[in-house]
Amino acid sequence: MAGAAAASAAAAAVASGISARTVAPRPSSSRARAPRSVVRAAISVEKGEKAYTVEKSEEIFNAAKELMPGGVNSPVRAFKSVGGQPIVFDSVKGSRMWDVDGNEYIDYVGSWGPAIIGHADDTVNAALIETLKKGTSFGAPCVLENVLAEMVISAVPSIEMVRFVNSGTEACMGALRLVRAFTGREKILKFEGCYHGHADSFLVKAGSGVATLGLPDSPGVPKGATSETLTAPYNDVEAVKKLFEENKGQIAAVFLEPVVGNAGFIPPQPGFLNALRDLTKQDGALLVFDEVMTGFRLAYGGAQEYFGITPDVSTLGKIIGGGLPVGAYGGRKDIMEMVAPAGPMYQAGTLSGNPLAMTAGIHTLKRLMEPGTYDYLDKITGDLVRGVLDAGAKTGHEMCGGHIRGMFGFFFTAGPVHNFGDAKKSDTAKFGRFYRGMLEEGVYLAPSQFEAGFTSLAHTSQDIEKTVEAAAKVLRQI
Repeated sequence: MAGAAAASAAAAAVASGISARTVAPRPSSSRARAPRSVVRAAISVEKGEKAYTVEKSEEIFNAAKELMPGGVNSPVRAFKSVGGQPIVFDSVKGSRMWDVDGNEYIDYVGSWGPAIIGHADDTVNAALIETLKKGTSFGAPCVLENVLAEMVISAVPSIEMVRFVNSGTEACMGALRLVRAFTGREKILKFEGCYHGHADSFLVKAGSGVATLGLPDSPGVPKGATSETLTAPYNDVEAVKKLFEENKGQIAAVFLEPVVGNAGFIPPQPGFLNALRDLTKQDGALLVFDEVMTGFRLAYGGAQEYFGITPDVSTLGKIIGGGLPVGAYGGRKDIMEMVAPAGPMYQAGTLSGNPLAMTAGIHTLKRLMEPGTYDYLDKITGDLVRGVLDAGAKTGHEMCGGHIRGMFGFFFTAGPVHNFGDAKKSDTAKFGRFYRGMLEEGVYLAPSQFEAGFTSLAHTSQDIEKTVEAAAKVLRQI
């Protein structure tokens, strides 16, 4: 039946003008499988004014559900919390995205953060084409690693040495092993609603997709993997003090998103980051900033530059790969020299530092160094958030929100929102209605109340005005 369902979806897609082809099954040692017709991404659509329809997205997604768990390769993409089926995209450029049905959207997801200079930037693409001619992966050192490493080290206050990896999750895994190796301690402290990737030790009261799906933790994570993970509410200094008192000399590090992005946009309260810096120093623990989202987005030197707080170790991702898979962790030289081959803590990766990701990162950071970059992001993002919240107030909806430079968020609750517990008071059903309405108006937001949004240098004042107008229209309707 599964094969028939996929074949039926592919046939429907062909009838709708989407190219598809039959893929021969691979032999299986355990059982034979029926051939499946799979919708391929060789799709061409016209980009113009048209009635809103998602028929082709639905056909492709129905086929995908027979091929991938839930039809997606990352859970939040499945639209579980907003209803309906996910949009299947065909192309992106600047601040815009086009789906397989030809609908055009102003994008505020930005591939979940990295598209800070806009999608498919011409300069970055040209550099990638030249690098591509030399090869996609060497599995050996290349000079581009040195160039990007120098740029990261010169920009981020806490980083004296850096190790490139392939994702934010991998960066946080490396940083976790590193802080335990350096301190000789095993316990870590994280905050409720903060997400540091899907490594076992971090899937305790995590935010992002875990919060969206309503899963308290993940099955398959052994108790031993999380037994040394302590949690506290974000922005609660007293709770952190109590945990340090109860576990004196046992905590290796405090991990946090300096601005929460995976429970919605939640900034730190005044004095919170300073208190964490003081508490960790007093106990001999390390302070780790997960700047996978905030790095190079809140400021060229990240949240640590913006707030003036220097952690011991930082993790990065997204922007430093310019849209290609990348991650990094770095910190003080004496800490980083624990990493193999300089030291005994083992971590490796075949594709780490690959020339394509390094090239995209280098040219993205060059663009961010230009004068006025962060002032522009701050202005357009502020105009966006103020416009949406004003529209909410005028239409009688309880909403709150905020922004810092190119990162923003709003909640369907009166607020204020200082932690994940506050965020969970949001009217998620109303957010779902708002979300679907914005899609029909040509605005693509993160498909979860518990995710931050992102602007880019490619967004124009006209994009912001159109988005605010769309929000006002949808808010009147719901």
